[in-house]
Amino acid sequence: MSYASIMVYIDADGAPEQRVRIAAGLADKFDATLIGLSALGIPPTVVTPNGMVISQPTDVDFELMRAKLARNGAWFCSIAAAPNRKLEWRSELDLPREAWVRHARCADLVVIGTTKAPASIYTSLDAGGIVLKIGRPTLVVPEEIASLAAGRVVIGWKDTREARRAVQDALPLLGLATRVTIVEACSEDDDKSALARLNDVARYLRRHGIDCDPKVVHQQGSGAAQLIEIARGERADLLVTGAYGHSRFGEWIFGGVTRELLTHSPICCLMSH
Repeated sequence: MSYASIMVYIDADGAPEQRVRIAAGLADKFDATLIGLSALGIPPTVVTPNGMVISQPTDVDFELMRAKLARNGAWFCSIAAAPNRKLEWRSELDLPREAWVRHARCADLVVIGTTKAPASIYTSLDAGGIVLKIGRPTLVVPEEIASLAAGRVVIGWKDTREARRAVQDALPLLGLATRVTIVEACSEDDDKSALARLNDVARYLRRHGIDCDPKVVHQQGSGAAQLIEIARGERADLLVTGAYGHSRFGEWIFGGVTRELLTHSPICCLMSH
């Protein structure tokens, strides 16, 4: 199993350069096509209750938006172009969320940034909603991260569909790692059951040629903070976890660990839903 295509999201004002370089590095590892995508939503027409139009996008606005997307494409190519690297650029005048969901159908792995504060839906991508909606493994890269070796990887395990999906989706990266640790946090009276579950997953990974160290820990405080602390102890630069949540009345409701990792993780996270 490998990744044949990797898509990276370019923010309205240009993605952090390191995110593109990380995506490009992964594309080189797997001889994959690197796809850049940027989108801008068209602001809606604003109308008063009595039907008077206050503002609406003009032809000039559309031209400016298309020019901005073209600049993003040129910037992406200037950063990502390299001999023998396969590049593709896509852009669209649509809400970034909707464009990303559609175009992700052509990617094996998608690369986005973290979500730290509410922003305009017309110019910004909501990482949480995307992870839960696109049906693709998503690599979430914090802005301060400059590289991803993925030589040491920590898997946060729960015996759920999402975690199983994440482990399978991460197999290409796990196959390149020098050390993989799979961790389950449980109550003090569940040690034996947790270890049995981890041993099953470890056997699954070994059948794929991936050596794995199971590790049972007792739940303490924030699950996300505990995972991050374990990753630091292992000197890992990649966390692999399931993404948990659902949509309710048009808003995304997340599990606590997923929400914290999306907003505050200091290392890259590969998530699947």
